[in-house]
Amino acid sequence: MKLVVQQFLTLDGVSQSPGAPDEDTSDGFARGGWFVPHLDEAFVRQAGEWLAEADAFLFGRRTYEHFARDWPRMTDHPFAGILNSLPKYVASDTLTEAAWNPTTILSGDVAAQVADLKRQPGRDLQIHGSARLAQSLLAAGLVDELRLAIAPVVVGEGRRLFPPGTTPTGLHLTDQRTTPAGVSVHVFTVTGTPDYATYGGGE
Repeated sequence: MKLVVQQFLTLDGVSQSPGAPDEDTSDGFARGGWFVPHLDEAFVRQAGEWLAEADAFLFGRRTYEHFARDWPRMTDHPFAGILNSLPKYVASDTLTEAAWNPTTILSGDVAAQVADLKRQPGRDLQIHGSARLAQSLLAAGLVDELRLAIAPVVVGEGRRLFPPGTTPTGLHLTDQRTTPAGVSVHVFTVTGTPDYATYGGGE
């Protein structure tokens, strides 16, 4: 399977709490819900197309708990059937049980277990949210593709997908579009170590 990271971001790179003011208030974050004003039919259609490519999902504990609380109750949502039925994996050293079936808890050496999952046949193993998990797997060289939906807003604080100290990573842009509401969608494949060069002016 291909490991795909899907993230909502602000223009200043914040990924925390895109969907509601109370979604994730950790570290005193009080500016959540910044993505919702920019949702439109075009982006919902794009999100549905991405979701249709999934064969399994991978979450960090925090995101998993939010999804597991909400999605089983949203049976009339067009995305619910896929999210509720497909295999789910949650990386956690603290969870002992997971009721959102079918779910498998990954503890200990998560990177090695994710590498094993990637060797299984299938299409996308998708990470939704779960920025810390995404960062660790990017550092481990396991991420194949980034799908970033960037909202036209700067919030000035909050947890970032690429904080200082992020592993340098080369990317190749494979798709880019902008929705009528102003969300800029970028799809990148991960190419490994970045290239560096010196600008030679007119030479």
